[in-house]
Amino acid sequence: MAQVTAPAIFKSPLHEMTQTTPTCLWNDSASIQELTYSIENGAVGATCNPVIVLGMLKKEMALWKDRTRALIEANPPATESEIGWQLVREISAKAAALLYPTFQAHGGRNGRLSIQTDPRFYRDPQAIVSQAEEFSQIAPNMIVKIPVTGAGIPAIEEATYRGISINATVCFTLPQCIAVAEAVERGLTRREREGKEIAGMGPVCTIMVGRLDDWLKVVAEKDNITTDPGYFEWAGVAVFKKTYEIFRQRGYRLRLLSAAFRNHMHWSELIGGDVVISPPYSWQVRFNTSDIEVRSRIDQPVAVEIVDELSRKFVDFRRAYSEGGIAVEEFDSFAPTRRTLRQFIAACHDLDGLVRDVMIPNPD
Repeated sequence: MAQVTAPAIFKSPLHEMTQTTPTCLWNDSASIQELTYSIENGAVGATCNPVIVLGMLKKEMALWKDRTRALIEANPPATESEIGWQLVREISAKAAALLYPTFQAHGGRNGRLSIQTDPRFYRDPQAIVSQAEEFSQIAPNMIVKIPVTGAGIPAIEEATYRGISINATVCFTLPQCIAVAEAVERGLTRREREGKEIAGMGPVCTIMVGRLDDWLKVVAEKDNITTDPGYFEWAGVAVFKKTYEIFRQRGYRLRLLSAAFRNHMHWSELIGGDVVISPPYSWQVRFNTSDIEVRSRIDQPVAVEIVDELSRKFVDFRRAYSEGGIAVEEFDSFAPTRRTLRQFIAACHDLDGLVRDVMIPNPD
């Protein structure tokens, strides 16, 4: 009598993806509660940025208020910013400890906690590398975010050469991703020539897919451009898929990561790739309660008519979608880069404000 194999049972759609495809799940938060949920559903890493840390602290300040007060009392000369960044370090260390068993199991490719360098350093490669080196020592399984600005590209190469696993961020375009990939390759090659270890490194390059979509909608509103409203939702996906194919063809030794979620396609259309998706906790809950079929779609091209119309009507989509569409010296002036840097820098100042409320509380 033929043996009947019981169907596999998965906890959720995201868990099914992690168990049946090469696509990895990382959590876009260092919150222990949110990361625990994500790990239960197959996550093998986590990312963070100033906006996310700020939001987490606002929700969980009751858990961190005593620690903030203790840091202030123990460090009388410390500024609000210095105390704030120490909180970021400690939050990151706690999340990294939760991921450390995965880091060991995956040989360094996964199981990492992503910490972002100060976005105010975006023009200073030396400051970026110095902070990246310091942050990489917080725990063995740190991965350090470096912005894909003009100064960020040489910083990515140098940090890679020094053995730091990087997560390139503030990135929205094919030209930025290629510049990152080439910088990582140069850093890895320099290490190899000197006989230094690279097997345990796990670099990734983030595409903030939703932020490109956001910008095209702003342009359409500002310039009175009419197009099918559903087309905007494909812009970041189209850039991601084209970039992924080029990365495969050229054999770059880093993975792409999808971030800045605005719709389910920023997950569902990328399933099947050897990539990372890093949705916030709220999007993970939404995906896990959905009826979206978990199947490989990474190789299904975005409809030609969508790409053609976006290319025809939006110069910034053409620049984002075309190799050579943006020169390295133009990265800083690309509108999504400016918008994102401004938001990240503002979050740093808002974090100072949270610390200030503990350091110098309002009188009753």
